[in-house]
Amino acid sequence: MMDKLREIDARYDALVSQLEDPATYANPELLRRLTREQKEIEPVAEAYRAYRRAEADADAAQELLGDPELREMAQEEAREAREEMERLREQLRLLLLPRDPNDSRNVVMEIRGGVGGEEAMLFAADLFRMYVMYAESRGWNLEVVDRNETELGGLKSISFLVEGEGAWSRLKFESGAHRVQRVPVTESSGRIQTSAATVAVLPEAEEVEFHIDPGDLRIDTFRSSGAGGQHINKTESAIRITHLPTGVVVECQDERSQYKNKDRAMKILRSKLYEAEQEKQNAAIAAQRRSQVGSGDRSERIRTYNFPQGRVTDHRLNGDVKNFSIDAVINGGLDPIIDALITAEQAEKLAAAGSQ
Repeated sequence: MMDKLREIDARYDALVSQLEDPATYANPELLRRLTREQKEIEPVAEAYRAYRRAEADADAAQELLGDPELREMAQEEAREAREEMERLREQLRLLLLPRDPNDSRNVVMEIRGGVGGEEAMLFAADLFRMYVMYAESRGWNLEVVDRNETELGGLKSISFLVEGEGAWSRLKFESGAHRVQRVPVTESSGRIQTSAATVAVLPEAEEVEFHIDPGDLRIDTFRSSGAGGQHINKTESAIRITHLPTGVVVECQDERSQYKNKDRAMKILRSKLYEAEQEKQNAAIAAQRRSQVGSGDRSERIRTYNFPQGRVTDHRLNGDVKNFSIDAVINGGLDPIIDALITAEQAEKLAAAGSQ
């Protein structure tokens, strides 16, 4: 492990030097790539340097043990330094685990109402509100690309972009089927109903990584529309892009500007095609990403929101840690769930690394 850490530390110094070179700024693509790499390995380099400092402190304390007047103080300093070394060693083991190559990316999310009729559409709207509040709490930017509303304020479907530090690394755990148990507003007899909505999370593909032949696209314009007269536009600003070779269709009608709608639609299309290409070229990585601590399949139930019992249960977790306060979660407090999923994922990776 130490050999690997020394290599990373040297690479970090090399990146710092390259990023200080004015010539690097003349090449935006090189600058973007180097900046991303530096940001990815910086936590490892910093933890390794802290480990080396603790090691030096332990060695210095060891040398003082022969002095009777300083022995007691040296023993305490040596103990503290060794404890710090052990803590940093565990931290470095986690930092050296295989990373998801998409962790630094922005994400494209899609929510669709599933089984349960209008109640499922209302639940989809609640999930979207939850993600809006979570994005705000993390300082991320969220932009709606396309929405299909119902008369009662539910969502048949909605697509949106989330941009910000760590967006994919945290939101990837949301991919799957979300189930709700509650008394619907449309239920007069007070019976509890079970409904569902699906959430898809895709890493946003960058234009430089995935080229789309303009000749493979059919672009149609139409007037924006929405339930209850919302988002109605008298001009044909809405965009529908069809990728002819694959049949993938993306619509965007949330902006009044045709140019903005086209730009956002292309982002969604590029991400969908990039995801499909990744799955085709590297099935092993795709399977690992979808596993997401035993889940990720969009047809698999990952979480239940039980309103009568006031709890949210994530079915990928075990024991007491799998239940969370519904009031906190539905109002954007997703960090405890996601932190628990990250911890479980790290434990699985550590166990796999140990067996190897």
